Amino acid sequence: MEKKTKLVNRKTFIQLLLAVIIIPLLPLLIAWRWNWWEAWMFAGILSFGFVISRLLAARKHPGIIAERAGSLQKDDIKPWDKKLAPLMALGGLVIPLIAGLDERFNWSPDPFSLPIKIISIIVMILAYIFSSWAMIENAYFSGIVRIQTDRGHTVCDSGPYRLVRHPGYVGAIWSYLAMPFLLDSYWAIILVCLLIVVSIVRTKLEDQTLQAELPGYREYAMKVKYRLFPGIW
Repeated sequence: MEKKTKLVNRKTFIQLLLAVIIIPLLPLLIAWRWNWWEAWMFAGILSFGFVISRLLAARKHPGIIAERAGSLQKDDIKPWDKKLAPLMALGGLVIPLIAGLDERFNWSPDPFSLPIKIISIIVMILAYIFSSWAMIENAYFSGIVRIQTDRGHTVCDSGPYRLVRHPGYVGAIWSYLAMPFLLDSYWAIILVCLLIVVSIVRTKLEDQTLQAELPGYREYAMKVKYRLFPGIW
């Protein structure tokens, strides 16, 4: 038991190191250009957003951090999500990686204008607020798709869940969209488009799973009609 606890703590520490320091600073570390203010802004939004959202979520739902930290080790993960969840996580890592390489080797043409970058910053901040609101509101906001019977899984229909059925994905998609424009990477836009496709596929599969297996979700879906895009889907 002690060995297992140490292993979990080590994995949690590595996850925190990646989420709070390495991934946010990745464009700066790769480009090695420390006066790149857009990359510093990117790092600040990611680090600050991660820490604040987790602190607020843990304060309201003490078990949510442990659920998310050990999510990939659960036995009841849906088979398709064993591929999609790591793929989305990898995408979140590759975007800043490509942006850093793009800046270092000047792959992209002229940078985006300052107004576009300011809009991108606003979109990223609002996206993080929206997805963080979902995590804080939903005690079962896991990093993988499973019915959390061990935690008494129930439907969350409050907060942003009154607007769309999958607000966490909504925040992620808008955040992904803003990143390439803030970091001046045309090549990262290609990856973002692929990530959005993966997000939509995962949303559809997760929604089907919840409607089939989570009591009350089908009734909730009849009240909140849209999965991601109000008025569209």
